[in-house]
Amino acid sequence: MKKLAIMLSLAFLISACGDKKDKNETTNSTALSGTIKIDGSSTVFPISEAVAEEFRTEEPRVKVTIGVSGTGGGFKKFSRGETNLSNASRPIKDKEKAACAENNINYLELEVAYDGLAVLVNPENTWVDNFTVEELKMIWEPAAQGVIMKWNQIRPEWPNEEIHLFGPGVASGTYDYFTEAIVGKSGSSRGDFTASEDDHVLVQGIAGDKYSLGFFGLAYYAENKDKLTLIGVHNGEEVVKPTLETVSNGTYRPLSRPLFLYVNSTSVKSPEVIKFVDFYIDNAGELAEDVGYIPLPAENYATQKANFNAFVESNK
Repeated sequence: MKKLAIMLSLAFLISACGDKKDKNETTNSTALSGTIKIDGSSTVFPISEAVAEEFRTEEPRVKVTIGVSGTGGGFKKFSRGETNLSNASRPIKDKEKAACAENNINYLELEVAYDGLAVLVNPENTWVDNFTVEELKMIWEPAAQGVIMKWNQIRPEWPNEEIHLFGPGVASGTYDYFTEAIVGKSGSSRGDFTASEDDHVLVQGIAGDKYSLGFFGLAYYAENKDKLTLIGVHNGEEVVKPTLETVSNGTYRPLSRPLFLYVNSTSVKSPEVIKFVDFYIDNAGELAEDVGYIPLPAENYATQKANFNAFVESNK
């Protein structure tokens, strides 16, 4: 009898383990998998990276890869169908729309956060506390190349020393936005500045040069505020520095802007992409603020969600 009881107990345990295994297999079989490819703006990268990190806790079998080739570089890949989603720090241009149309790629534009462009100098710079838009234009416009070379050409009381300029590369949406807002024409600037798509390179350049001046997205200043000095810009009424409040209420003008995520219509046939974009919209506000950006109002995210749901339905 004792032997029979032991055998029955073993049989019960084996059966229970089998049931547990079957349940786990059933659970795992419903988990999403696959790869989601994102590329584009270095400015939007921190938001997308934060979203991807959180998403992995829900869907660990989905691989999210995020490249940083600049807004323009990202749209080139997106228009060829090489990526599912494109980070962008400016709206898509007409030539990029045409490239998408040539390859039968439809897309949806989603706003995910606001950003302010930061104008920065080295902490040893004791003479600049603000710029007017006209002064920034004088420094950065194409006609300044080889002409406006020293600080005292901007204001006579500033040093008789060369200005060393740093900014995003020409494929960057940040460069496009800055040149449009300051110079008056997107993509129009002097060419004799140190350019990089990597904002960390710009941080190092400005931090290592007393006579430097540069610009990039506000979030990268927030990460490196101990190495840089943030300069206010005169908006025509007062000098304003970019903060959560001044960017969201529009007083930091003309250097405030929305940030975007573009969705490829063919990608929304994949359930992992649908779930990721839903997750992105639901969490963008909180995570954007965590990494130094300004969230949209809650009703704006609700609008983005409704637009995305309609986009998914129309591309089934």
